Amino acid sequence: MNRRSLFAAFAAAALSTPFFASGALAASSTPVIRVGINPGGQAEIMEVVKKNAEKLGLQIKVFEFSDYIAPNVALDTGDIDINSFQHQPYLDRQIKDRHYKIESVAKTIISPLVFFTNKGYKSFKDIPNGSKIAIPNDATNEGRALLILQNAGYIKLRPGSGLQATPLDIVSNPKKLKFVEIEAPQLPRALPDVAAAAVNGTYARPAGLSIAKQGVLVESAKGSAYANVLVVRTADKNKPWVKTFIKAYHQPNVKAFIEKRFGDSTFPAW
Repeated sequence: MNRRSLFAAFAAAALSTPFFASGALAASSTPVIRVGINPGGQAEIMEVVKKNAEKLGLQIKVFEFSDYIAPNVALDTGDIDINSFQHQPYLDRQIKDRHYKIESVAKTIISPLVFFTNKGYKSFKDIPNGSKIAIPNDATNEGRALLILQNAGYIKLRPGSGLQATPLDIVSNPKKLKFVEIEAPQLPRALPDVAAAAVNGTYARPAGLSIAKQGVLVESAKGSAYANVLVVRTADKNKPWVKTFIKAYHQPNVKAFIEKRFGDSTFPAW
């Protein structure tokens, strides 16, 4: 059974609950908006947004997904109303590949992709030649990780490969690095078996990874195209609750929480 089928089975079972029942939004005088997120930092931020939304007359029900696939499936099929977990390049690729009728409506946060190690290296340049490097196996974050290495001068990619780059596009690799492609949630667990792993903040924080102590190569957040976004179905983008949700997120207390809680690992993107 594929991921879409698995999620469909979950959604079918969930339909028996009051929250997923048909007409749930209309059943209450206070709109209930179903939001899909990844666990960790996104969940913490959403708790602050949730309180803001209640003051604005909007009730939020949060659903956590452990991967990058299910939240868009759930949104496109109508099992949730909005999601907050992905950056724009990933969304663009998902829409192109899967023909989802969804789109971004606002920016949220940006978390730099970081190469972490638990081998005691102080910098990526200290990693021995021929070492194994773990990178995300999803289309855009894999290319993102390879671009970081190219920008730092460790590899060279085939011209034009860009965000779609894979290890097959590497045309120069002086350190003879060996790349291991792993699902993003599993990257922190791979650290004992590799010299370094490129981990997104979504999974780095819950794993207790520290940029200051274990980061050997950090993506620059300045001018980055990888800001995370709020995403809704295209048919819903002009509905009043969407503007209210964005307003609840783009509040000074949310920005202050992000800056205090996450320091240099996550930044407000609005």
